[in-house]
Amino acid sequence: MPLQNRVTPFSTIEAAPHRGLFMGNRGRLHDDHRRLVVTGWRSLAWLICALEFRGRHRTVMAPHHYTELFFLDEAVALAAGHRPCAECRRPAFRAFMTAWAGNAGPPPRATELDAALHRDRVARLRGHKHAPATLATVPFGAFFVLPSSDGTPWIQLDDCAAAWSHAGYTGWARWPTSIEVDVLTPPATLAALRAGYRPILHPSAKAVRASSPTDPADRGRG
Repeated sequence: MPLQNRVTPFSTIEAAPHRGLFMGNRGRLHDDHRRLVVTGWRSLAWLICALEFRGRHRTVMAPHHYTELFFLDEAVALAAGHRPCAECRRPAFRAFMTAWAGNAGPPPRATELDAALHRDRVARLRGHKHAPATLATVPFGAFFVLPSSDGTPWIQLDDCAAAWSHAGYTGWARWPTSIEVDVLTPPATLAALRAGYRPILHPSAKAVRASSPTDPADRGRG
């Protein structure tokens, strides 16, 4: 039986057998029986960590330790409100901080970023949607949902979008860039993506992009 520790682009935590490319945490969310008892957070530092670092080994969801969460890829973790860990992913952390600050002046402190992200993600967890945006404003690596759709989260790629699942990205689609969408990725993170931060994507995203036609006029779903 899979543990409830797989994170979705909506920032919810589900049980699924797929581990993904990254681990992270929001503090200790489980009890001594490895059951999730807190669905929000216990820490303002929501991290995106490497699966392996300096040979360290952990027992997943061990009593009295933080809850290991898993993400399909970095883009999902960013959409859920997490940011790169300053220890095990130091280069990514620095690149993200620099992009978030607008590539100008010294990077801000991690606590400033965590505070900005926390405002965004708490609003999402409480059911508040971001203001509608046009698809043209959604940067590479950000997630969105189409209004009046089945609720599928889509990731914006260079020339198409791909549908997310715990197992990987399946299918592609293109829509007019003028359509309105509900963006899932927090505003603070969108600023970093627009400034050039490129998240690491699951290999299935590359396969989806390779399968999509090159003709922008073809907006059908693959």
